[in-house]
Amino acid sequence: MKPSLPSGTRDFNAQEIRKRQYIINTIKQIYEQFGYEPLETPAMENLTTLMGKYGDEGDKLIFKILNNGLDNPDKRTQITTDFEQILSGKNNKGITERALRYDLTIPFARYVVMNFGKLTLPYKRYQIQPVWRADRPQKGRYREFYQCDADAIGTTSLLTEAELVQIYDTVFAKLGFKVRIMVNNRKILAGIAEVCGMTDKFTDLTVAIDKLDKIGPNGVSAELSSKGISDENLQKILSFIQFEGDYIEVLNFLTKKLLPSKVGLQGIIELQAVFRYLNKIELTNTVQIDLTLARGLNYYTGCILEVKTEEVKMGSLGGGGRYDDLTGTFGLKGVSGVGISFGLDRIYDVLEELNRFPASAQTGLHALFINFGGELEQYAFTTLQSFRAKNIPAEIYPEPAKLKKQMDYANHRQIPFTIFCGETELQSGRVSVKNMLTGEQLDLSVAEAVMLMEKL
Repeated sequence: MKPSLPSGTRDFNAQEIRKRQYIINTIKQIYEQFGYEPLETPAMENLTTLMGKYGDEGDKLIFKILNNGLDNPDKRTQITTDFEQILSGKNNKGITERALRYDLTIPFARYVVMNFGKLTLPYKRYQIQPVWRADRPQKGRYREFYQCDADAIGTTSLLTEAELVQIYDTVFAKLGFKVRIMVNNRKILAGIAEVCGMTDKFTDLTVAIDKLDKIGPNGVSAELSSKGISDENLQKILSFIQFEGDYIEVLNFLTKKLLPSKVGLQGIIELQAVFRYLNKIELTNTVQIDLTLARGLNYYTGCILEVKTEEVKMGSLGGGGRYDDLTGTFGLKGVSGVGISFGLDRIYDVLEELNRFPASAQTGLHALFINFGGELEQYAFTTLQSFRAKNIPAEIYPEPAKLKKQMDYANHRQIPFTIFCGETELQSGRVSVKNMLTGEQLDLSVAEAVMLMEKL
């Protein structure tokens, strides 16, 4: 049978891994710069930890893991009954008790609750690990992909939201492409629901609005109409989500329209506070209020964020928001937090399409020592140690093959320099260094050659 990969997953070769590490290291450096510290959690969680946290749409995309022992003949009748429950959309501990993590936020909340007495608040952590979703694979959407999260828990300060916006801005500026950082507030959406007579259908509203870029205003109207929303209220909703302007214009518009809604006005106050902070710092990218931004996950309660680029046709490159009681689902009430996530795989696809990866992210080895065999091989091998002692990635070709074969190897590996240790070099105690891009060849001492490589 010809081997294949599960749909929505990928292998990564050395060059791809180096490019991915370039993105990860850029994000990690900024997270550390802003005071966040690393955390890792298991690939699988108890199903009870995950279910009910992402809304009906999200719960359907959780990859469940079958229990061991389902091949036991003594349990066959019961297993058949249990599977009927699974197929009807219910969960059954007899069939599955664990699942692959859907995101990094819920496992983080679980970790906080289990270790709360040991943590110094506010606790700021970043986490860069894979997650799994039973989604339909398409461009920029995979079933296995990495998230790069940062969360601060144990503080309600809106300064944290402003700094998370700043993290987004700083990272994408370093990666070298423009983005739009969109902000909204779930309290504003609750206010819109209130003035549009949809308080009891708030989840329906946010789910529909969240699909606006995919199904358009007519699609949103059709979906909400199917939920029993009147034409009059539909027009009110469209007047909100189709309004455009700078943040001052949007906030003024909202203040007039949401005057009857206490929760809506609170959302406006919170966005005003975030922009007061942002107006004090210099940003590279555009930050704007987007009233169509809903972030369909149920646990968001305050400010919400999303990042997109117009340089490439791609979905969101990151998102996040404030959650006031995420740990409350695990019995720890009143601990507010806020967080963001970068979509590593989509960022990779954008940089690849724009050809923006730096040359340093596309090669590992700095030098290949050519192997001439015998005594010359020993000289090259000994000289190589001086490079490795200075942490310079270098290797020697493992056998004295024809020169063309060794040079082809260097080209295919995109190794920038080849180092020759022939008879002349052995007698002089020096090396010849060839630049594989320009063809220039230099006669250098070992120390000079090491210094050259250290500059790469």
